Amino acid sequence: MINCLKLLFIFSKISFFAIGGAYSFIPVIEKELVEKAQLITREEFLEVFGMTRVFPGAISIYFATYTGYKIAGIPGIIAANLGVFIVPVFIMFIAAYFYMKYKKIPQIESGLNVVQLAVFSMIIGIALKMIDKVSTISIKGLFVIILSFILYFFLKIHPIFIILLAFSFGTLFRFP
Repeated sequence: MINCLKLLFIFSKISFFAIGGAYSFIPVIEKELVEKAQLITREEFLEVFGMTRVFPGAISIYFATYTGYKIAGIPGIIAANLGVFIVPVFIMFIAAYFYMKYKKIPQIESGLNVVQLAVFSMIIGIALKMIDKVSTISIKGLFVIILSFILYFFLKIHPIFIILLAFSFGTLFRFP
């Protein structure tokens, strides 16, 4: 029971401070689960994060499900995922009301724009932490990065096709 309450609290805290979309969760999840609470190891964090790139669904749900199961089984899964869910729903309910009422105020608009920049920088930071520097620095790694960027940003290819292409490339031309 105490473990479930701890999971509910930790994932509620993560949800409360993860502003800006799915990838904004990553630095917060790492700090809370690996460094502070030490519920999962750095290796487990990277493995679960790796799963988020292969399977569909919300990043926070993967971490809540994995950590919840590890700590308290099925009740842990329920508690952790409830923590992920409750705070954003409550905040969004309140935010929707105030946003509709005050969205045209320049200071509010400016504040939200600056939050986007901060989240962007954290996404870059976590991307740099998670990549394998050896394969990235290789010719094949740089090729994949540049080609994926071009396909996504300029040619507007759907991310699913880029992921499948990258997986195919990786299976054909092994990376270190």
